[in-house]
Amino acid sequence: MAIGRLDEKSEGLLMLTTNGAASALVRGGKVEKEYYAQLDGEITEEAILTLQNGVDISYDGKVYGTLPCSATKLHTAPDIPDSNLSTRDERHGPTSWISITLREGKFRQVRKMTAAVGFPTLRLVRVRIGKNTIEGMVLGEVLEVEQFSLE
Repeated sequence: MAIGRLDEKSEGLLMLTTNGAASALVRGGKVEKEYYAQLDGEITEEAILTLQNGVDISYDGKVYGTLPCSATKLHTAPDIPDSNLSTRDERHGPTSWISITLREGKFRQVRKMTAAVGFPTLRLVRVRIGKNTIEGMVLGEVLEVEQFSLE
């Protein structure tokens, strides 16, 4: 079973397991998930602060206040493989990158959060689950591990 999920427009680390307890631990909000998001426009410090404090998004037909999280602007584009998905480039206006780390994971949460502060997500890449990262991996690579570290 997949631990968490990525929507069809998102990329990055996806873990599979037969260990239901590990899957429940990640989904239960005890483990950090870090994402890099390319945003439409040059994100402001005010928007970063708002993300850090939590924003209201729509979830399951209701207003949901996201929990406080870590969000920082990346001053250079991250070193990640080019995407197979098409995204607009800077010829059509400026973009910026942020790192955002959550312990929760509502449906399309990062995309909804960045849109709520006025900077829609153009590209979303999950780079870390717990201590497990995509660092050093190539696109499409699969690694089998005996045991992974979640906290």
